[in-house]
Amino acid sequence: MDIELRKIHKRFGPVHANNDINVKFLHGRIVGILGENGAGKSTLMKILSGFQPADAGEILIDNRVIDYTGPSAAIANGVGMLQQDPLDVGAFTVLENFIYGGAEGITLQRAQAEARLRELAARFGFELDPHQPIDNLLIAQRQQLEIIRLLALGVETLILDEPTTGISAEQKEILFDALRKLAHDEGLVVLLVSHKLEDVIDLCDEVVVLRAGILVGDMDMPVSDENLTGAVIAETKRQLVTMMFGEELEAQSRPQFDKGAPVLEARDLVVHDLRLDMQPISLTARAGEVIGLAGLGGSGQELFMRACARLQRVNSGSLQFDGENILGASYRQLFRRGFIFGADGRLEEGLISGLTLTEHTALVADDSLQIDWKSVQKRTDERIKQYRIKGRAFDNIEQLSGGNQQRMLIGLLPDDPKLLILEQPTRGLDVDSARWIWTQLLERCGRGAAIIFNSSDLEELVTYSDRIFVFFAGRAHEVPNAKDTSIDELGYLIGGEFKAASAPHPPAPPQGGKGS
Repeated sequence: MDIELRKIHKRFGPVHANNDINVKFLHGRIVGILGENGAGKSTLMKILSGFQPADAGEILIDNRVIDYTGPSAAIANGVGMLQQDPLDVGAFTVLENFIYGGAEGITLQRAQAEARLRELAARFGFELDPHQPIDNLLIAQRQQLEIIRLLALGVETLILDEPTTGISAEQKEILFDALRKLAHDEGLVVLLVSHKLEDVIDLCDEVVVLRAGILVGDMDMPVSDENLTGAVIAETKRQLVTMMFGEELEAQSRPQFDKGAPVLEARDLVVHDLRLDMQPISLTARAGEVIGLAGLGGSGQELFMRACARLQRVNSGSLQFDGENILGASYRQLFRRGFIFGADGRLEEGLISGLTLTEHTALVADDSLQIDWKSVQKRTDERIKQYRIKGRAFDNIEQLSGGNQQRMLIGLLPDDPKLLILEQPTRGLDVDSARWIWTQLLERCGRGAAIIFNSSDLEELVTYSDRIFVFFAGRAHEVPNAKDTSIDELGYLIGGEFKAASAPHPPAPPQGGKGS
């Protein structure tokens, strides 16, 4: 099937999120949808997939104008979308989620459905246990389940929103192989919304670029072959960045700060978890220091961070903050003392659906039962300006794009914390937004805060960390000087090859593109 969008318009108050968008997506092609946060790319894809109605314009499928409302109607017309956070049901098993939403409803024969699930999973090399509770799955497995569920529903156009956030390199390669097969071998339209330019260059056949709601251009990606060099990839990235932002971006570096007294000291900390054999971990974070935590999802870094914030049970060991034992403290008590934890799940833990930006500001203002709304409004407007949030003070938080939600989440942090423990602080942000966020975080670090963060972006870890702790199967390996560590070496460590990472490696072959 071929898709055409004609004269699509969408407004959110004064924001013209999609302004007269005209674009075609042809079958058998993988197309990247690029743009800075708030450029309108997710809005456009939500219109195509039925999650939002357009204010004006037409959707054509195989030259026929289609008028549908709601994602179920879009799926019935062959268009399905995989959200950044898969829309599965936590209380269901893999099989029950696979069945859920089908035309037959829950009356479908379970044996027949299980056979179909296993067939599709095997076709793409996905390892899915039909009887496993969905809550036990990694994010990559939940994505895999949603893909085959959409395929079973007859989808011929598959939209993916930031699918590589929070998954390992190996899981990404499995995903990309499946998407190439779907597009190039089976003729589907695959649309990839992403801020990771390396992924777009690796996977996509072409890209379209939006800026401030307007489609500003399109570009074919370099053809993958043995002559595709790192220089070609670098030049392609430069062209894409210029299209996205209207200018080239300077190389990013971080200032170095004098290290002060210990802010957080963990000694032989053993964290309770039934599914992972956590080994004792010791870590000291000093004022002015940035410590990055690396590792595949489920390797223990998230458990360790939450244990330090007193959000996860500790089996043994000692934990001190600002020189005092905090094993008996609650996070609320720590928060009042300048210990700040930022959760990965934006709308699950960090923000509250249904509340405005102003109401979020009020929640972190103070503990008073009386709110000075005029003062809170002023502070909200200041944060919107400072963090370049594309939204208004009275907008509900879910009206913002994912990237702008992330900006708001960082904007709620206090100006002078003693310690920041942050899960994926630049999740879903374009390159310029991520740099801006780190500018704000490093200003706090320069004023004496210690920062501990985790990230699935290895370049981010190497760029901003003083030291890196790599987690693998409940163990932690320290990289004492991040700036002297290559991304390749960090990749070896994340895979558990501690000895290999310490040994010299042969020169890396030239970087490849699609199929490399």
